[in-house]
Amino acid sequence: MKTALIIGSTGLIGSQLLNLLLESPNYAKVITFVKRDSGIIHPKLTQHIIDFDKPETYKGLVLGDDFFCTIGTTIKKAGSQKAFRKVDFENPRQFAAFALLNKVKQFLIISSLAADANSGNFYLKTKGEIEDFLKDCNFESVSVLQPSLLLGNRTEFRLGEKAGAFFMKTLSFLFLGNLEKYKPIESKTVAKALFKIAQANNTGFKIYESDAIQEIGN
Repeated sequence: MKTALIIGSTGLIGSQLLNLLLESPNYAKVITFVKRDSGIIHPKLTQHIIDFDKPETYKGLVLGDDFFCTIGTTIKKAGSQKAFRKVDFENPRQFAAFALLNKVKQFLIISSLAADANSGNFYLKTKGEIEDFLKDCNFESVSVLQPSLLLGNRTEFRLGEKAGAFFMKTLSFLFLGNLEKYKPIESKTVAKALFKIAQANNTGFKIYESDAIQEIGN
């Protein structure tokens, strides 16, 4: 029985993943790192309320088998590119470094379809940079999930995302063949795929695009 670690456990995918982990007999313990009390109580759950800006205070707490990184934001919500980069690059990088140091076996992260460190789009560039960093890490296994537009009920309202989801879902029948990976995908499907991949005993670095995530999550 394993120990799971999560950052982003209160988000759209992370909250659903947390439920799967707590219900699974594969995990004896689930550790979350959060900014404030989530209010979730479970006998398997250990919640560390931390200051993400003080890594020395949680360095020794990153102990377990499977690290799940579902943390993420938008530039609009973060308020600036610098603040966005801190959430989507600096925090995952810091936790990955500690996980490596503490001999965590596998690292799984939610990225984005079309992530590319050479992209002219700052969002996709940042996602690509954390992928490249993880590729060079010496984990037994690194799994990168690149979902398309996510469907699900967020705690905050994102007008552009809602509009995009509506039109893409309406026109999803047009996404055939090589375009299938661009179909919007339910967040619960991504959470299920993330959980299943963690149980597969993979080795090395692997990227799962949205159509593969859909198939695994189903």
